[in-house]
Amino acid sequence: MATMMAPVQQREVLRCDHCSLVQFRPSNALCRRCHKSLEVEVPEPVLALKIVPPQPAQEGGLQVATAVRDLRHVRNLSQRQLAARMNVPRTYISKIENGKAMPTLSSLDRLAKALQVDISTLLRDSNNRHRDETAVLMTDPFLAEIAEYTSQLDALQRSIFLNHVRELAAGRRRSA
Repeated sequence: MATMMAPVQQREVLRCDHCSLVQFRPSNALCRRCHKSLEVEVPEPVLALKIVPPQPAQEGGLQVATAVRDLRHVRNLSQRQLAARMNVPRTYISKIENGKAMPTLSSLDRLAKALQVDISTLLRDSNNRHRDETAVLMTDPFLAEIAEYTSQLDALQRSIFLNHVRELAAGRRRSA
């Protein structure tokens, strides 16, 4: 005679996300230990947003950005030092250099004073700016003579030399 066996119900085993207790799914869907819900919350689908690429900065904005970065490097200043001279946050200098912020006229004036240049220098394109600066320097016979020798220096020597010249131009003396 064959005996009939009752079908075995399968029970779902879950791990509580809060207390990590492994347990069978209870009828009330709450953890036996911490009494928090065992239901997995499915996040609602988020609509895909169309990402709009940033608009290229205006040509004038790029000129100011490169001018500020170039002049800051030439003067061997960090963004923090330039920001301190202007009494603005360092992040403002970074935004200007990356073309994410365009300085106001008063900020341009303070920026020019901090970099020891004329405002028009910040607004010129880099080719004209470098050509004008070189032309001004080459009118002095002593500087024209020195320029012949600076091309023979490596980057470190040139940087040291230019820092000494800047200190002399600013009227500071090196202590021995």
